[in-house]
Amino acid sequence: MIDEMDLAHLRRCVQLAELALSVGDEPFGSVLAGADGEVLFEDHNHVASGDETRHPEFEIARWAAAHLSPEQRAAATVYTSGEHCPMCAAAHAWVGLGRIVYASSSQQLTAWRDELGLPPGPVRPLAVQQVAPGVPVDGPVPDLADEIRALHRRRHGRRP
Repeated sequence: MIDEMDLAHLRRCVQLAELALSVGDEPFGSVLAGADGEVLFEDHNHVASGDETRHPEFEIARWAAAHLSPEQRAAATVYTSGEHCPMCAAAHAWVGLGRIVYASSSQQLTAWRDELGLPPGPVRPLAVQQVAPGVPVDGPVPDLADEIRALHRRRHGRRP
């Protein structure tokens, strides 16, 4: 169940995705919140650097592994503009992070890429539960997913 705090964090993810787009990167943003809802870490995509592993969800997993106890990681929530890719879902599970809440799904992103005439990515777009079945997941959020779709259309030169 997605509540008002979840929506506030997801709105920040959309802002981070917009920031990524404004600096020439793919529009993805993520927030790590502790058990009390406090933001612990946030980031956006950095794949324009040439390193395709620089997803914000992967950076969150690295940061959490270095800065949080296993108990803190398990109680934390990762909010993200788009559902984790398989690489990020695996990293999330391996470091023992808790719940994931996303604005748009991998299935939606795949459909948007098709609409835009883009080739499929190099990794199969699996749902988080297919990669990390023990991780609790909530999403997508229709209104925010529409905003994310518009960002992807802008990224690829299409009108929203």
